[in-house]
Amino acid sequence: MASWDFIQKQILLGDAATGKSSLLVRLTDDRFLNHSEPTIGVEFGSRLVELTEGEDKGKKVKLQIWDTAGQESFRSITRSYYRGAGGALLCFDLTSRSTFLSCQSWLTDLKQWGEEDLLVLVVGNKKDLIRSPRRRRRSSRDEVVEEEEVEEGRSGTEEGSLMVVGEWIEGEVEEEDGERRIVPGGGGDDVGGVEELRKEVQAWVEEQGLAGYVETSAKDGEGVQEAFNELTRKVHEKHQKALSAQRARGGSNGSKGFRLTRGGRASKTNEGVGGVVSLGGSRGFAFCIYLAGGETSFQ
Repeated sequence: MASWDFIQKQILLGDAATGKSSLLVRLTDDRFLNHSEPTIGVEFGSRLVELTEGEDKGKKVKLQIWDTAGQESFRSITRSYYRGAGGALLCFDLTSRSTFLSCQSWLTDLKQWGEEDLLVLVVGNKKDLIRSPRRRRRSSRDEVVEEEEVEEGRSGTEEGSLMVVGEWIEGEVEEEDGERRIVPGGGGDDVGGVEELRKEVQAWVEEQGLAGYVETSAKDGEGVQEAFNELTRKVHEKHQKALSAQRARGGSNGSKGFRLTRGGRASKTNEGVGGVVSLGGSRGFAFCIYLAGGETSFQ
C-alpha cells in the first residue's frame, strides 16, 4: 500500500540569504543551519503532509520541494525548475526591506517561466530577529565576532565590549536607568518599521492576487510547518476543483484514469490505478499530480 495519496511539487525562491535553505532543512530535518552556504543551483527535499480538512482529510500529500539559488547568476538554471510546480514560497528577510522589494522581480520571473495556475505564498522569514534585541561582541576592528540574544531589559554594555543593536533595521536605542534597549522599526537603512513593512507586504499580496502572506522563523521553527501546510492545502484544493471540472467535461470518461499530455490530449492510464493529471496550463507540464497507488510521474 502506498504511503501517500497525492504528490505536489513546490519551489522556494527569493533573494540570497533570506533563509530559504534553512526553511527547507527546518521542515525536513527539524533543525537549524547555523552556518549555511549559498545554494549553488538547486537543492531538493521531501516531506509528507497530512490533509486536515475537506473531503480528503487524513490523506497524505508527498511534497517535492526545490530550493533555488537566490543569486542572479543562477537565474537561467533555476528557472527550469519552475516548470511543473504547483506552489511557490516567495521568501524575503523581515529585517531587510530591499529583499521584499525584490519579490516583484521574482514574481515576474514566475509568471514568465512558471505555470499559469501556480499558487504563490509570500513568506517573511527571520521573524526571531524582530522579536528581541541582540548583543554583538565586536573585535578591535569593529567586526562582529559573536552574537547572542539578550534577555529583555538586560544591559548590553558589560566590560564595554558588547554593543546592543536592533535586529529590525538596526532600530533605535533608548537608554533608561543605564540600560540600553532596542525600539524595533527605528529607521536605519530602510524606511519605516516592521508594522509598516507588514502593511506594505499585505497590500502587495492582495494587489497581485497571491495565495497569502505568512511569517516564519527557520531558527526556532515558528510558522514553518504551517506555511508549507497552508500552501499544500490551497494547491490541493485548486487541483481537486480543476480535476472535477475536467471530469465533468469528459463525461463518463472523466471518472477513469487519464493523463494530460504536453499537447493537451487526454489518454487513458490503467483503469483502477487512479490517474495522473497535468494542470500546468498552456505549457503542459505537470502542475500537481493526482495519484492513487503511489506511482509517480512528472510530464
